[in-house]
Parts: sequence; structure tokens; C-alpha cells
Amino acid sequence: MTENTSATKSPKAPAAKFGGKGINIGIVVAALLTIMGLALWVMQLSGGMVQTGMRNLDSWGLYITMFMFLVGLSAGGLIISSAPRVLGVEGFGGISKVAVWTSICCTVLAIGFVVVDLGQPLRLWELFAYSNLGSPLMWDIAVLATYLVLSIVYLWAMLRYESGKDSAVSLRVISTIALVTAILVHSVTAWIFGLQQGREMWHTALLAPWFVSSALVCGVALVLVVVIALRKAGYLELDQKYVVKMLKLLGVFVCVDLYFFGCDLLTEGFPAGSGADIVAMLTTGALAPFFWIEVLGCAATAVIAFTPKLRTNPLIVVASLLAIVGIFCKRVQLLVGGFQIPNLDYAGPMTQYTVTDWTSGMAGAYQGMVYWPTPIEFGIVLGVVGLGALLLLLGLKYLPLKPVDHDR
Repeated sequence: MTENTSATKSPKAPAAKFGGKGINIGIVVAALLTIMGLALWVMQLSGGMVQTGMRNLDSWGLYITMFMFLVGLSAGGLIISSAPRVLGVEGFGGISKVAVWTSICCTVLAIGFVVVDLGQPLRLWELFAYSNLGSPLMWDIAVLATYLVLSIVYLWAMLRYESGKDSAVSLRVISTIALVTAILVHSVTAWIFGLQQGREMWHTALLAPWFVSSALVCGVALVLVVVIALRKAGYLELDQKYVVKMLKLLGVFVCVDLYFFGCDLLTEGFPAGSGADIVAMLTTGALAPFFWIEVLGCAATAVIAFTPKLRTNPLIVVASLLAIVGIFCKRVQLLVGGFQIPNLDYAGPMTQYTVTDWTSGMAGAYQGMVYWPTPIEFGIVLGVVGLGALLLLLGLKYLPLKPVDHDR
């Protein structure tokens, strides 16, 4: 079979094509979404977290789901940027700076979702004043802050290297540190859940490597979508072989992620296993739509990645989007699924502050999804995503992120 390279060379576009009216409109729209999100966040702060779908027995929701998802997007983008430089192998045609900037934007958004999840963000200082260094939450805060700083330093080092102010050796050292931190940040995020013995679905040693594999899936997929869009807009001139190379990597990462998922399901659902109710919840219960979207979407991504005739740019974008949606569905399964099976018999009265669907009693509350976001949560999420789009577009317009000759 011959490989599809019909888009080997994208049509050259004048430099003025990118950064004109289109990107300015995008910046304005993203800014308006950000303002809308800020207004809704102020409304949430004034009215309290009771306006959300989160309650005492399902205390994390869409905001923390997005946090997990965006940490993966950011880590995956930095890993594919730094790994080739660390290993001394050919990279991906000079997309490193774009990948790192995308990673920085995702990290800022991840931190933003933690902030909007706080009922009283003005008390954030207490976290540092009364830190519990034995808590995985504190580990994650420290690693995530370090990761953001290192990502910015890594981008700065690449720009200095291009201008001849830094050596290849020092850049490789920074790349190595950034790569280790990128892997660590997602591992520590996984330990927040994996070390919780009271939640059977979360308590597994497999969670950390599984989080890393998921980060690689959605990180590579996001970079593929951004790169193809930028090439179409005339921002990048990238040979199709690099796009296909990343697509093949995406296919491998998807297969590894599905393998981990299969191992976890087998362990939980094996006859006489203690997690049969978890498997039933995922495959046929309240979370079944998210489960099957992930499995079928990621399987379709692998088919496109490993079938040469299907490697056209439109299908590559479809495959990447399916992978991103699949990993988001995985995050929903993990977070909501941890609360979906109650770990205690609640003896007290059911109120609107304990369980979302409190009027139907304990049994009724857990028949469907125990948590579903409210409109204000969707609006705030849209606003935070708008902030990410604003940062990305401003960086593409004003920062020197285009590849230079020795990047290729």
C-alpha cells in the first residue's frame, strides 16, 4: 500500500495572510468569551457553589474534570516537543515553539479551573500558610507551578538558541528537565485520585502511567490540529511527512491507552472480582455513553493512523478530534464514576446540599448520573476556554513562534 502524501507541501501563503482580519476577529471573540466567563464567575462567587451541580457527596465536577484534561493536553504537548531534542533524534519539522506555547496556554487554563472551583478564592493564601506537605494536592500544586515556570523557561531558551545566545548543550539540559517535569506533573495529578482508598474506582497503581499515556494521546492530537490549522492559514510551511509521523505516534499512544483501559476493566470485572459494579456502570450504566464514545472514537483514530490511504489532512483532523474527545470522556468517567458508586450509607436527611437529586432519596439519586453541570458551570468553562484561545492567538500573532531553518 502506498502512503497518502497528497498534501506533501502546503500552498505557500504570504506572511501577511496570517495575522490579518481573521486572527483579529478570533481575538475579539475569545476576549468576549473571557469577559462572559468572568461575569458568570462573579455571579457564582456572589451566589455560592450551590448554583453548581456539585454537592457534599459529589464534591468535584466539570471544573476538576477540565483541570485533569488540560494538564494532559499541556504535558503531552511539551513531551513531544522536548523528547526528540533530549534523545537526539529528528523532531517534527520545527513545530517545537508552537507546541510549547500551546502547552503553556493549557497549563494556565488548568490552574484557572482550580481557581474557579474554589468557593472562596481569596482564601487561597491559607493553602500556603497551612500547607500539608503529605497531601497529593499540595504535591500537585508545587509540581504544576514548577512545570509552568519551566515551560516558559524552555520557550525562552529555544528563542535564545535561535538567536545564537545559548548553546545546544544548555538547551538539551533544559529540555531534559522539562521532559521529566511534564511526566511528573501528570503522575502527581493521577496520585490525587489513585491514593484515595475510599474510592474503589480511583484506587489503582495503574492510574499514573495511564494518565501519562492519555496525556500523550490528547497532547499529540491537539498539536496535530493546531499545526494543520496553522499550515492552512499560512503560518507554517510543514512537510506532510512530519504530520504523518505525528499521526503514527498518535496511533501508538492510543493503542497503549486502550491497552491500559482493557487491563483495568479485566482486573475489575473478572469473575469474583470486586469491581464488577464499576464495569457494569461504565459499559451499560449511567456512564455508558462516555465509555463507548471513548472506546469507539479511539479505535477509529487508530484505524486512520495505521491505514496509509486514510492519512489525508481532513481525516487526520477527525482522528485527532476523536482522540481528544475520547480522553475527555475518560476524564468524565473517572471523576464522576468515583462518586457514582456511594462508599457509605448516608444516615442523615437528604437535602439540596448533600446530593444533587436529593428529592428522590439515596437510591433514586444514584439511578442516573449523580452529577450533571448546571448552565453557569458550562458558561464559566466556555469563558476559561475563551481565555486559552485568547492567549494562543495573541502568542501566535506577537511571539516569534515560527520555525527557523535549523529547527527543521
